[in-house]
Amino acid sequence: MTLRRCWKLSGVVPRLLWNPAVFPAASVAGKRHSLSAFANTHSCYKTTGLLLRSWSSGAPSIEVSYDRLKQLLAGRKSVVIDVREPWELREYGFIPGSVNVPLGQVSAALQLGPEEFREKYGAELPQQTDNIVFSCLAGIRSKTALETAVSLGYKDVQHYPGGWQGWVENEKHN
Repeated sequence: MTLRRCWKLSGVVPRLLWNPAVFPAASVAGKRHSLSAFANTHSCYKTTGLLLRSWSSGAPSIEVSYDRLKQLLAGRKSVVIDVREPWELREYGFIPGSVNVPLGQVSAALQLGPEEFREKYGAELPQQTDNIVFSCLAGIRSKTALETAVSLGYKDVQHYPGGWQGWVENEKHN
């Protein structure tokens, strides 16, 4: 019987998820809700103990501003990985506190053991839950590195879209 009641609801659930006015008990202004919000309040689901899960309509920010990057570096709350080639760092310079892991090595480097990573790159291997900010010259390669890290299971990854060029410009003004 419970299954039949829940089956009947399957046709209205999509409408309820997208229209908070239809089901105000599960609505929060500006947010959408998963099925679990509806399930928690309907009688056929009362004993399931499902939680309300909501998400913002906007995507989480994967970009870091210059000011935020400065804060992260000062507080040592993030690992900044510069994905340019070593000759680029020698020729143009680098963001203080960053670790150089060329883009072509990012995938393999993030899969190394901690000691091997430390030997090769002179820094601690970031954990999959650590905040990592990728940087490059102009923000193109750093976004590719971010996608690589996400595909390897890293959760809190961002990139600095200004890259080294943006860093130098901002440093001139500060």
